[in-house]
Amino acid sequence: MNVAIFPLGAVLFPEGALSLRIFEQRYLEMTKRCLRDELPFGVCLIKEGSEVGTPAVPEPVGCLATITHWDMPQLGMFTLAARGGARFRILDRSVDRLGLITADIECWDDDPPGAAMDATCRSLVKTLMDRAGNKLFPEPARLDDPAWVGFRLAELLPLDQQMKQELLELRDAGERLKRLAKVLEDEGYSA
Repeated sequence: MNVAIFPLGAVLFPEGALSLRIFEQRYLEMTKRCLRDELPFGVCLIKEGSEVGTPAVPEPVGCLATITHWDMPQLGMFTLAARGGARFRILDRSVDRLGLITADIECWDDDPPGAAMDATCRSLVKTLMDRAGNKLFPEPARLDDPAWVGFRLAELLPLDQQMKQELLELRDAGERLKRLAKVLEDEGYSA
């Protein structure tokens, strides 16, 4: 599969929400194509460079994003709401004349089943859901799914982006929850 890559200073997780303001020509063209052809685009954490200007070097693992809502508040600008989809690994990438990165990617399957749920992580997600309501959480809530719980915590906790990238790259929901539980323990949180 070949997709446009949007390098960002943040990590997108499966089923996570993403809001963007699009104003650079390369991303305006990407947005038009994604809307016209109903295509996802890839979101990767920036490995080197910045979000604006010269194309940044993306991390090799990212998450597909599908546009769920868009608006054009003024000519030359889109506001987008997107939802995270499958994780992927970049196999090969190129940069076009506008500076848009496109890549051949390999989508990853979901984490293998059978991971044990961490009670502390689950409890914190439940508490956050009760306090914030459903606006921060994708429906349906799956508090018994270790991958869902781990991805929600990874996106909501104030972790540095490199740690979030490591959590995205883990292919085992149980290991992801263990790492998150350790962070919570280090911060003094208990269920």
